[in-house]
Amino acid sequence: MQAALEMNDSDSSSTTPEASRSTALVPMAQEPSPEPHSRQAPVQQRGPSIWNRLKSLLALRTVSLRDDLEVALENGGTGESADFTPSERIILQNVLQLGERRVEDVMVPRADIVAAEASETFGALVARFRQEGISRIPIYDDSLDNITGFIHVKDALRRITDPVLDPEKEVPIRLLSTGLRTKVSKLELIRPVLFVPPLMPVGELLTQMQQKRLHMAIVIDEYGGTDGLVTIEDLLEAVVGDIADEHDDLDTSLIRRVNSNIFVASARAELDEVRAAIGEDFDPGEHAEDVDTIGGLVFDLAGHVPAKGEVVTGIRGFEFEVMAADSRQIKRVKIKRIKQRRSLASTSGGGGGDDAQAAAE
Repeated sequence: MQAALEMNDSDSSSTTPEASRSTALVPMAQEPSPEPHSRQAPVQQRGPSIWNRLKSLLALRTVSLRDDLEVALENGGTGESADFTPSERIILQNVLQLGERRVEDVMVPRADIVAAEASETFGALVARFRQEGISRIPIYDDSLDNITGFIHVKDALRRITDPVLDPEKEVPIRLLSTGLRTKVSKLELIRPVLFVPPLMPVGELLTQMQQKRLHMAIVIDEYGGTDGLVTIEDLLEAVVGDIADEHDDLDTSLIRRVNSNIFVASARAELDEVRAAIGEDFDPGEHAEDVDTIGGLVFDLAGHVPAKGEVVTGIRGFEFEVMAADSRQIKRVKIKRIKQRRSLASTSGGGGGDDAQAAAE
């Protein structure tokens, strides 16, 4: 029995090296040959390169993607931000500012809203479309504070035309004139509008317009009155900049020079813009602390809304003639430089020169 055990022990001891050698050969047989390793070497070199780039980019990242874009746009087109074209740079900057912009920043103010009363005839509405060159007109009852909706020019066009089903006719439509005397309120053309507060973010309003498929919103104040109007085009312009269509005036300047002494300006023209066009001698003085536009300056000088043709003075060396206005606002102003007259006494060095210089032609 002991011999058998010794034999077994010797057998097991003798087979152990062979088993170990055989098991050692297995992984060696399964290992890839050096040749495949040499073919995979370039892949291993590309991998760390990409990873290093990602790590370098992540190391440069700030708190958020917004911060990264702001930093890139502030680099002035150098480095990685050079991939942005000038137009892309403007759009990205506008998009980053959307969070800070409110509806009141992009709306058409109440005084500039082109609207039609529901009691007007359909013919008058069509004439308003033709005159203003716009595609949507809000409709109101009694006053602008009670806007009920808007009418699209496409719906108005369908109302005055009728398709001709006769294939032998050369013209596929015919004009209808019987409805031109019908009141707007009796026509089923009024579409709904959104009513939004002035402090709503621009991005939120754009989302609502997309979801509800409405392209016009009325901005209302805290008392429910109409404060302004916003269209889908106004929101898009907040992102991509001004959009000029076929009906916009090509002359976008708010100030037009008639001659060296006469200028015609929109009441919306900023005082700084007026001074740049006229010259340094145009100095509104302390009035510039209270108003920003030439219309506001003329209103401040007059103390009321001046009527068309009224001449307003108060700025040394200049007078203002109101060329267009209504009961609520000034629309266009003629600015005239008046020459200063010196008396004989002032030219000879006598007294009273200041009063003589103040006299205008």
